[in-house]
Amino acid sequence: MKKLMLLSVCAMLLLASCVSKKEYAALEARQQETQDLLNSATVKLNKCLSDASAANARVETMKDQLADLRKANQDLIDTKGNLTTLTQKGADNLEKSLESLKEKDLKISRLQDALSKKDSVTLALVSSLKKEVGINDPDIEVNVEKGVVFISIADKLLFKSGSYNVTDRAKEVLGKVATVINGKPNFEAMVESHTDNVPYNKPPLLDNWDLSVKRATSVVRVLESLDVNPQKLIAAGRSYHVPLVENDTAANKAKNRRTRIIVLPKIDEFYEMIEEEMKNLSAEN
Repeated sequence: MKKLMLLSVCAMLLLASCVSKKEYAALEARQQETQDLLNSATVKLNKCLSDASAANARVETMKDQLADLRKANQDLIDTKGNLTTLTQKGADNLEKSLESLKEKDLKISRLQDALSKKDSVTLALVSSLKKEVGINDPDIEVNVEKGVVFISIADKLLFKSGSYNVTDRAKEVLGKVATVINGKPNFEAMVESHTDNVPYNKPPLLDNWDLSVKRATSVVRVLESLDVNPQKLIAAGRSYHVPLVENDTAANKAKNRRTRIIVLPKIDEFYEMIEEEMKNLSAEN
């Protein structure tokens, strides 16, 4: 550009010496017009260069964005694949859980059936005992607690005061109990004797423990004499430690002096029945 201006000046000087003033003025005007065009072209060129630089910068930015979008797209594809795998695994696990729940429900159903059978036998046993022993005798009570049959017999019906010898009236009642027990070969009978809190010490017995145990064994011996299998009999003494009511009156002490015959299924046979149900269930699966 500098060279162009220098040449223009030289030309003007040369022409000034060779041309008229009118021609000189025309040339000078043309030179100014050329200079203006040159300046305008320079401005446009600089603007184009600036726009090109900005465009290049935008292109680079868009390339980076495109790369990010491609990576995000690939990540989505990978995530979709992982989710598909996880969903399949979840479905498999859910199916296994449902099968497990079905199996547990079946086990519970089998156990409930076993318990229902036991309850049915228990109710039948209560009915037999009430029919044999009689439900109108105030000194004899037959009831069920937590699936176990209890026959409570008042002390005055079984023994004389301070004695552990069974009365004749008691032997008659125990004979009816023995008939029912003998009719249930899968049941056991525990004789549980209780005293009041009045201290007892009549040789050869030392205390209320001895008296309660001796009374229990006396009842067991009577049942054994009535052909009850001794392997089904259990003797237990509780002394005065499990009273029904406070030992504060004569009437309450009479209530606490009692003997209970607890008729219950053989525990080992009951569990064998449950185990057998579990084996059957496993075999079906």
